[in-house]
Amino acid sequence: MNARDRITIRRRTARWDDRPVTAAEAMDFWSFAAGAANVIMQLSRPGVGYGVVESKVDSGNLFKHPWKRARTTFQYLAVAIIGSPEDKAAFREAVNGAHRHVQSTPDSPVRYNAFDRDLQMWVAACLFVGLEDTYQLLRGEMTPQQSEQFYRSAWTLGTTLQVTEDQWPPTRAEFDAYWTEACEQVHIDDHIRGYLLDLLNLHMINPVLGLPFRPLLKFLTVGFLAPVFRDALGVRWSDFRQSLFESLFLFVAFVNRFLPVFIRQGGSYVLLADVRRRVRRQRALV
Repeated sequence: MNARDRITIRRRTARWDDRPVTAAEAMDFWSFAAGAANVIMQLSRPGVGYGVVESKVDSGNLFKHPWKRARTTFQYLAVAIIGSPEDKAAFREAVNGAHRHVQSTPDSPVRYNAFDRDLQMWVAACLFVGLEDTYQLLRGEMTPQQSEQFYRSAWTLGTTLQVTEDQWPPTRAEFDAYWTEACEQVHIDDHIRGYLLDLLNLHMINPVLGLPFRPLLKFLTVGFLAPVFRDALGVRWSDFRQSLFESLFLFVAFVNRFLPVFIRQGGSYVLLADVRRRVRRQRALV
């Protein structure tokens, strides 16, 4: 694996235990801290970036409906990881309905289609990387056996949509090879960079609300970006900031260790309950 393609953590919390693991254990509240970084990672692939920026589906527009977009993104994670087959089917249908309108036009700089399974595999891979990074910051580095278990249980991040099981690299090591090759296609041009920097600076919400959170969001977001993404976006990261980032998560992991599961993961189950409520009431999911 290329060191430029993943974040490097020199100091992390000790492993909690040696029990078998699943991706469901990664749904702690602090896992959402990597959300904005994951959006940047996904959109750094030109087909995804232009698909989002040029999309005419206003209901999912980040800058017109920021809270709704955040809700639906985190609900997708909850459904894909801890949802039932019925939850996945309902969300797949809703997302597919929106994706039917997302395809390039003759004027688009790049060709894209929201049903492109290669692009969906990239998005799912980004979600997996983000989930694995936050999990190991909060719970400690996994053993090779645990890493395989975690990886296999996270395939639903893609198979909940169009990615098929045979499209996923069969082993964790082969995923690393896929990720290294896929990261060679990372490219952020000026148009997409402007969109992502607006996201990084919270331009989608009221400036009064954004002001107190902007420094922390930028710090967390850049901290969760591997060098390949930082360089493409044009943001800087120093050894001092890396040390602060690791110290913050050493503290968070220590506190997190003593919190009951219903507090650590309650938010994900609330989001899942909202999905089920919307299905019962025949309300829009996305």
